Amino acid sequence: MGKKAFSFFRLNSFHPIAWGLIFGTFLSRTGFFMSIPFLGIYLHEVKEIDPATTGAILAVSFFVSTFSSFFGGAWSDRIGRLPVIMFSMFLWGLVFIGFTIGEHVWQFFLLNALSGLCRSIFEPTARALLVDLTPQESRVDVFNARYFAINMGGAIGPLVGLSLGASETTLPFIISALIYFAYGSLTIYWKKKYDTAENSTEKNEKTSLLSCLKLISRDKVFRYFLMGNIFVAGGYAHLDTTLAQYLGSDKVGLYSILFFTNAASILLLQYPIIRYMKRYSPLTALKVGTLLFGAGIVGFGISHSLILLIIAMVLFTIGEILCFIIGDMLIGDIAPVHLRGAYYGASGLMFIGQSAGAWVGGILLAAFGFESGFIVFSILALLTVVAYPFFQFGHLLVKSKEPIEQANYITSKGAI
Repeated sequence: MGKKAFSFFRLNSFHPIAWGLIFGTFLSRTGFFMSIPFLGIYLHEVKEIDPATTGAILAVSFFVSTFSSFFGGAWSDRIGRLPVIMFSMFLWGLVFIGFTIGEHVWQFFLLNALSGLCRSIFEPTARALLVDLTPQESRVDVFNARYFAINMGGAIGPLVGLSLGASETTLPFIISALIYFAYGSLTIYWKKKYDTAENSTEKNEKTSLLSCLKLISRDKVFRYFLMGNIFVAGGYAHLDTTLAQYLGSDKVGLYSILFFTNAASILLLQYPIIRYMKRYSPLTALKVGTLLFGAGIVGFGISHSLILLIIAMVLFTIGEILCFIIGDMLIGDIAPVHLRGAYYGASGLMFIGQSAGAWVGGILLAAFGFESGFIVFSILALLTVVAYPFFQFGHLLVKSKEPIEQANYITSKGAI
């Protein structure tokens, strides 16, 4: 039974560094979520910073992360993945130490901006390294495992932070810093122990940042994928923003149940769903995921019972699984070897949609009122499924290519 349960992990095909990245992702996400979600409360209640300024401090991290991710990925193409990861981990650890000793508003602006920069450097580089080290037939599995680690860290981190009194003490920030320092030290060990020269950028073609931008902008399939993902990210934003506002503080218990349903559905469903969807092409999976995202969002507006809301959340979560896990794998398939970091970095622009989605959701609630859930969430669902034609255009473009070229856009088991 044990062997069957883990048969789809392809354990033997994962490089030791890939396992290290997955476990490190779990630890780093745990550290991140045990402190950063409570940063706003800490700044307002402990440092006595006014709410508007606190909101601006929190927002600067997402702004910097969105618009600097390309550079982090591109740098890893030029100087190597492990040195970039090492730099980001040690700098991130110093940032968390800075949160414990900062006193002035400008310091917290700078620290949270640097936090966003570290995230934008680390994320695309780690994903590119996973692709470098993993055979194509196992990439879905490795990104599946990575997404599992992300959600485990996201589930455990806030609980640990809450138990440590994250909104009142700096202890969680110190622990988070130690985790990042340990992760950075681990990358030094990897670099000494494992010969990754065949996967490093030292043997790859060196390309300037401007040339990277030009090459990526000419990749039509990636352009369609990125445009579609902007709308997908906008749809995902409604889980944390529009839905929370719609339910209101008097239904916080209901929202907690739905949030738990999301986390539990990811942990329970992601492996069987991804295993089943391997028989289809990545772009087909993305189209299905987009429709399920839309169905779940509509469900939030028309459901008036707990059971129906849970069903809507399960549909929403399946869409999330398909779009984010398959999307990560697809980038690795379509990106040239010497530009993988840049491609993963450029994909960070999708989070423009997350900011826009939260903003549009608030506008619609204000315009139509909280009693018009069907209208509000139907409009939001339509905006989300705008991603579908972009994925379809990309799919048609792949089908129009020669068979040899198509191989770069599909998994070994995928079928156009």
